[in-house]
Amino acid sequence: MTADAPARDLAKGSRVSIAIQFILCGTIWGSSFLFMKIALTGMSPGQVAWSRLVLGALTLGVFVALRRDRLPRSLAVWGHMTVLAVSFCVAPFLLFSWAQQYVTSGLASIFNATTPIMTAIMAWAVFRVERLGGTQILGILLGIAGVAVIIGPGAAEGEGLVPSFAILGATACYGFSLAYMRRFVSASGMTALTFSFLNIGIAAAIMVVLTPAVALSPLQPDVPVLISVLLLGCLGTGIAYIWSQNTVRAWGPTRASTVTYITPVVGVALGILILGEPLHWNEPAGAVIVFLGILLAQDRLRRRPKTTKGATAAAAAPSPPGVTPGERPGGRARS
Repeated sequence: MTADAPARDLAKGSRVSIAIQFILCGTIWGSSFLFMKIALTGMSPGQVAWSRLVLGALTLGVFVALRRDRLPRSLAVWGHMTVLAVSFCVAPFLLFSWAQQYVTSGLASIFNATTPIMTAIMAWAVFRVERLGGTQILGILLGIAGVAVIIGPGAAEGEGLVPSFAILGATACYGFSLAYMRRFVSASGMTALTFSFLNIGIAAAIMVVLTPAVALSPLQPDVPVLISVLLLGCLGTGIAYIWSQNTVRAWGPTRASTVTYITPVVGVALGILILGEPLHWNEPAGAVIVFLGILLAQDRLRRRPKTTKGATAAAAAPSPPGVTPGERPGGRARS
């Protein structure tokens, strides 16, 4: 055995660990729509959003305490993180919970995949942190066409139209937040764990303040409801954030962002297998069009020239904390 064999074994073990975390992250986030659907059988939409944020904050807080991460001292950073707490957590979580009373968990997971399209629109139109070429604009238009295919029959029959737009409002909140991160907090110096804890923690504090308005209606908890809300909060809104950031640091933002394609597959499959939800032809058809639009909007279909060793290393470098996979702070989407 050579002297560097232990190092190779350690590196191999690390690669396997990251791959497992990536799969678990996609699986948990895809399962979140099932957890919400089950939780709503015994809780109000506000109670579901309240519970997942408080449980997620407590879970992340434990990790922050164990690692002794320092919170930022800048009031400006706290102000930006408060904006993100509302736009990235409170508003979309409430919208998703309300909408899933009326639409299937599988459909909600498909609509969630429009987040990269919303991010491209917000980064270009609102924050001006990205310029869009013809290919990117075509991708956005294709993504919009995919959404029209998904909701087309419902719009014609007047069923589920408002809940569908509520979910799109939630993904627009995500798009706004991801572009906002790039514009204002990508250079804050926070670790990934601190960023996640602050984001979820401030949102949880806001929900606690809003308890009389959103979480005081009667509860009808049973074992499936309690298990679902625990998994939704502790895993989906807590530990999965850590897995995601570990993947970004190990693989780089481009490869890590492919989790976008796992979550709707898991969401649809669980909705069909566990809840017996129907799947209409237009939903997967529209999802395929949306995915193609995402590839174009992120400029991933262009043939790339061969890079030097140094350039390859730079491209594989992890993104700064608070920057979504596939993006660089203050610049174009990474492809």
